[in-house]
Amino acid sequence: MRIYLIYLIEDEFAEFFYGRERKFVELFIAERKLRGDMKEIVQKQIKYITKPLPYLDLHRHLAHSVENQEFYIKGKVYCTENTSVYEGAELSIGEHCLQLKAWGSYACESIFFEALRKFNGRFLAMDIENDQYGWVKPIKERKFV
Repeated sequence: MRIYLIYLIEDEFAEFFYGRERKFVELFIAERKLRGDMKEIVQKQIKYITKPLPYLDLHRHLAHSVENQEFYIKGKVYCTENTSVYEGAELSIGEHCLQLKAWGSYACESIFFEALRKFNGRFLAMDIENDQYGWVKPIKERKFV
């Protein structure tokens, strides 16, 4: 099973750290490992670089984006699955973080990533266990002539 933590990053940090996303991942890993005062400091840093999720707007967008797909809602969790081939995904919405759990092929999770990409490109998705991370919509680099 793949578990993605998805955060909405402030624009200035998303632009500055484009191409250096590993720094964000290291910060989120540190939050999980640290204890005491250091953990508190890292949590403040994470709160500073992330935006709270606009729950109602996000809910409306997700409901509209996946209306043609086979999915169902359990509280704050959007679910899609194909039991015949054991694949699926569940997207839960928190206050500052989305969590996407996916199993089987990548088709089910791509439905949610595509919907998030259309909502806001500043989402950073991280699968810490499998060391995979990236923007749901890569930021275009400026070209200077």
